[in-house]
Amino acid sequence: MTLNSLRSDVRRLYEGATPGGVRFRYALLAFDIVTVLFIIATSFLPPSEIIETLDVLFGMLLLADFSARLLVGRHPLRKFRQIATWADMVAIVSFLAPLAGEAGGFLRILRTLGLLRDYQMLARLRIDSPFFRRNEEVIFAVTNLAVFIFVMTGIVYETQKFRNNEIHNYADALYFTVTALTTTGFGDITLPGTLGRLITVVIMIFGVTLFFNLARALLSPHKVRFPCPACGLQRHDADAVHCKACGTVLNIPDEGAI
Repeated sequence: MTLNSLRSDVRRLYEGATPGGVRFRYALLAFDIVTVLFIIATSFLPPSEIIETLDVLFGMLLLADFSARLLVGRHPLRKFRQIATWADMVAIVSFLAPLAGEAGGFLRILRTLGLLRDYQMLARLRIDSPFFRRNEEVIFAVTNLAVFIFVMTGIVYETQKFRNNEIHNYADALYFTVTALTTTGFGDITLPGTLGRLITVVIMIFGVTLFFNLARALLSPHKVRFPCPACGLQRHDADAVHCKACGTVLNIPDEGAI
């Protein structure tokens, strides 16, 4: 098998619309979700040989996925301009070399966000899942908020565990992150020093923004994605008959009463 034929076969899995490619990308999405659950669960457990073995297994699978994506990329070097690529590399190192720290593993949650923003995956989810079509904005808002919370939890824990007597485990770091994000600020856990204050400011500013974005997605009127044939407006009210931008008659598919 030549390199070009191998690249073509792998590209069909990652980008193709064949049933095999669709199943493969759903399997990748499921794997990323399992990876995130593994990271969260093991953060509360003491180190053991079983966890270390699973770390290496996950790391090898992530490395294989990362290598395959570079192989099928039209411009592989451009991927290194993306933050998600470097986050993947940190996560892989954290699994294969525990000295890199467990917090890098929390960056792996960014992988799930990247998959959901892949055009092929989005198109397939819109076709296959009526629930996803109805709640796309809410799903993205929840995912963004979850990514931010878990990444900041990892940063808080790794920067404070050796200098802050109030941060004993990930639960403490998660508790502080949520209280700072919601601006509740009970004051029982604080981050001392300049670095701690800067981390707190980042959590409050970006966290509140993401929280309000989720509230907006939950409370705003439901919209459907249907491009107007005349002006191209993408989102309309579910019961819209005419495009609000140009007045063109729309023919939005209706799934019927729910």
